[in-house]
Amino acid sequence: MSTEHAQADVLGEAARGFVELIGAEIVEATADRAVVCLDVKPHHLQPHGVLHGGVHCTLVETAASVGGYVWLGGAVVGVNNNTDFLRPVTGGRITATASPIQRGRTQQLWLVEITGADGKLAARGQVRLHNVEARG
Repeated sequence: MSTEHAQADVLGEAARGFVELIGAEIVEATADRAVVCLDVKPHHLQPHGVLHGGVHCTLVETAASVGGYVWLGGAVVGVNNNTDFLRPVTGGRITATASPIQRGRTQQLWLVEITGADGKLAARGQVRLHNVEARG
């Protein structure tokens, strides 16, 4: 199997499970940038009518993990996720964009910004990833 096919398989797996359950979509995945989008629906909202913080955290971790995986060429796992909620989101399409801050032999640190449909920053997070194994 080629490296491109192996990468596509793993990214396909990343798009399943919980990411698929909430309806998120991985729209870009490179070693230096990953983008995940979500159309916010009523079931994503808290009882107060704003996007649940867990959805923000999920998008932050997913975008960072996808970018980290592509850069490493192997499995990564999140070991810390710090997400700040800056502005309420009540609907529309949100976009989580991840970029690397630091990448090393055993760990990576990624910054993720989530913007609302209006382009304004809605949340910001950092995820530290542990490099489990690189493909050889």
